[in-house]
Amino acid sequence: MTGPDLLLTGGRDVHQVHFPLGTPPGDVDVLVVGAGPVGLSAAIELRGRGVDVAVVDKATGATLVRAGAMGHSPRVVEHFRRWGLLQAIRDEWTFPPEWNRGIRLVTSLAGHDLGPDPAYRRQGGPSSEEALRRPQSALQKVFLTRLAELGVPVGGGWELRALDERADGVEAVLAQVATGERHLVRARYVIGADGNRSSVRTLSGIERDGDRATEKRYRLIVRTGDIRDRVGPAPSGVNIVFNERSSGFLAAVSHRDWRVYAGPYPLDHEPTESELIGTAAASFGFDLDLELISATVYYDASRIAQTFRKGRVLLAGDAAHVRTPGGNLGEGFGDVVNLGWKLAAVLHGSAPDTLLESYDEERRRHNWRVADHALERSRRSRAVLAELRAEGIPADSDGSAGALERRERIRARLATETVAAPGVTFDERYDQSRAIWYENDGKERVWAPDVYEDDPRPGHRAPNGAVDTYGGTLHDRIGAGFSLLSLGDDRSLEASFEDAARRRGVPLAVVHLGSVPAGETYRDAAYFLVRPDQHVAWRGDDLPEGGADAVLDRVLGAG
Repeated sequence: MTGPDLLLTGGRDVHQVHFPLGTPPGDVDVLVVGAGPVGLSAAIELRGRGVDVAVVDKATGATLVRAGAMGHSPRVVEHFRRWGLLQAIRDEWTFPPEWNRGIRLVTSLAGHDLGPDPAYRRQGGPSSEEALRRPQSALQKVFLTRLAELGVPVGGGWELRALDERADGVEAVLAQVATGERHLVRARYVIGADGNRSSVRTLSGIERDGDRATEKRYRLIVRTGDIRDRVGPAPSGVNIVFNERSSGFLAAVSHRDWRVYAGPYPLDHEPTESELIGTAAASFGFDLDLELISATVYYDASRIAQTFRKGRVLLAGDAAHVRTPGGNLGEGFGDVVNLGWKLAAVLHGSAPDTLLESYDEERRRHNWRVADHALERSRRSRAVLAELRAEGIPADSDGSAGALERRERIRARLATETVAAPGVTFDERYDQSRAIWYENDGKERVWAPDVYEDDPRPGHRAPNGAVDTYGGTLHDRIGAGFSLLSLGDDRSLEASFEDAARRRGVPLAVVHLGSVPAGETYRDAAYFLVRPDQHVAWRGDDLPEGGADAVLDRVLGAG
């Protein structure tokens, strides 16, 4: 970036993020393969739990123009906050934050609105956090800075060539991309966070399920000149376009780079650069010079690993699940948070290796739910677009009475479509896991993508809320360990849990919610055990047979 460009972004530059180029250690508890946001966050999660971890990636850096996901749900923001990185991530904006005004439905960036004004609506729903937009390279910059502070080695330019699992660990053969030099790393566990074409998954022989796509689409990054005379100094940064030539997201990546979509195309069709630029220009709605910076193929399809855990190898993020775009990075962070405490507990001797089976049981089922919803949503969107185009979408320049009437009908039609998916964001439900003490009373509501209600039943995300008058939340209070939420008067029960946790070397805090706002959603029982990933593991008014030991045995995978 040049001087004037840096002024427009407050001096922040994440166009190029460079990975350290050191040699990975020869021995480590956990080797993470992949230095994308998921792999780097896995290292942060594990190091924060006292695990010796290292990261490698065959690339030597990341670029803004290859950015994938930019929107981060309120649930993901909860993770950023717990890692202590939320403000640092907020600070890495690449275009003025005042461009973020919700998702706008338009005929083009300079055209007509097709939906209600989304400006300044808080997106957090039942969470105490709100959604956030920052590019992946910004996350990587922040994560790399934190890992350097923690002393975690990150090695760019190292490609995984072989994996050999032994009884007590995994031997990973790496090759330096620049020279071919071989290097052996002995790790107790390996996490594959190396994307859709994961070498870890391939070398481990893990197959994927799901239907292959029948057509393809392109995610484009295009660069504009100065367009302030047409769209003003603060255009809407996130838009969904509906017109005769272009459709889908038009979203700012920086003050001059925009992400836009093209397609669908047959699998064997290779569109020309002018064809792609023409589609992108139609999203802006006026004549302008565009430079095509990158074009990435993606597919409306679900491809999910048959297991997320095979022996001492674990998969996370795109290595484990690829689906129709729309929040997949958030599911990767969910993998990290679910796996981190479990792997740390196993490595520290607080839990048996069987606890890791619950990672696959919980995350794979959840990811199938979200993938099925994303694919159906995409198909529905295509059907609606075809319907609108069949009836005609007036040109932006058409100010006739007929065009005004038609746009009103389009607005009414789009208003009937459900776009909110709070169930996808917050109902991260684990309902077939060995690490949850279920009630099995038949009262569980069926999971739905467009429905969420605060529900402190075992297997659900623990509802958040205020615990003090100065802004502290329940999730802040829970922190990174186990918590026993208490609304009862049985101090011996609390002591039983504290003693059982102490003997296992498991951190546990007792949090009294009887008289604070956060306790309002926890009235169906007197006590709730919450896991380090903020999921309820058990609740009750009294200890079950076997006492606190039986509960912790179940939750730690030994019951």
